[in-house]
Amino acid sequence: MEELERGPVRHLIDPMDLSVEEVEELLNVAQDIINNKDKYREACKYKKLATLFYEPSTRTRLSFESAMMELGGNVLGFSSAQSSSVSKGESVEDTVRVVGQFADIIAMRHPNEGAPKLASMYSPVPIINAGDGGHNHPTQTLTDLLTIFSEKKKLDNFTIGLCGDLKFGRTVHSLIKALSRYEGVKFVLISPKELKVPGYIITEVLEPSGLSYKEVTSLEEALPELDVLYMTRVQKERFFNEADYIRLKDTYILDKKKLDNAKEDMIILHPLPRVNEIAADVDSDPRACYFKQVLYGKYIRMALILKLLGVDVK
Repeated sequence: MEELERGPVRHLIDPMDLSVEEVEELLNVAQDIINNKDKYREACKYKKLATLFYEPSTRTRLSFESAMMELGGNVLGFSSAQSSSVSKGESVEDTVRVVGQFADIIAMRHPNEGAPKLASMYSPVPIINAGDGGHNHPTQTLTDLLTIFSEKKKLDNFTIGLCGDLKFGRTVHSLIKALSRYEGVKFVLISPKELKVPGYIITEVLEPSGLSYKEVTSLEEALPELDVLYMTRVQKERFFNEADYIRLKDTYILDKKKLDNAKEDMIILHPLPRVNEIAADVDSDPRACYFKQVLYGKYIRMALILKLLGVDVK
């Protein structure tokens, strides 16, 4: 392996920061990692990843940490704002300026939309947005793309249903953006009217793409036409009014019986954590891919770390 000559510091803040060709490159590297794990075991030896997580996370933080460790690197950081100097009033800008002296790359999750973008303007090392409020979650999007590509063998000409909280769900917003660049993708947006996808996703992403989309309220009616079903939870932490959350949280629950009307080769994805929107009896169904999705997430983050650090593994 060799370290390529580094140009300007490259960050990943929005899924659209990567070209279609770069996404394809990452998917290919991730699949090579899956097939040749030993080749990558020391690719990031002596490199350090800092995880700056200003809001709770289990899967994403541990996935980044596991990815760096499997590349032979080390990890440092914090898992809540309370355990950092933020509790003393330190700004995001100063935090990344400091942490950038200790680490080679930073993964940041923040409740405020735009915080990782702001951090990238001051950081001396690459910043990866690990989720900013209801805005973007680009590495979850890469995870979703790798899962779809690995399970369906393509990223074009299929119908995807996105179900649940489409208003606050950053994973949904990022995935729609990413898939809007592929031909023949049809979107079925399944939600109660209170949790419809934001207007800008329609006017700035879907309509300009020329791709087919429709907004519906019934999961059961949409199921028969779907090749991919992307379930999401209704996120209590995004609601200002608990009464609204309680009223909407159980709107969609996918169970084994409802799957009778779905295609035999449909795949079910979920960014996790789930609450009760996918019943446990679905877990044994061969169409359930949400736990595989977690593993794919580790591999795509490994590929991304290599790319942003400029490490080429021969």
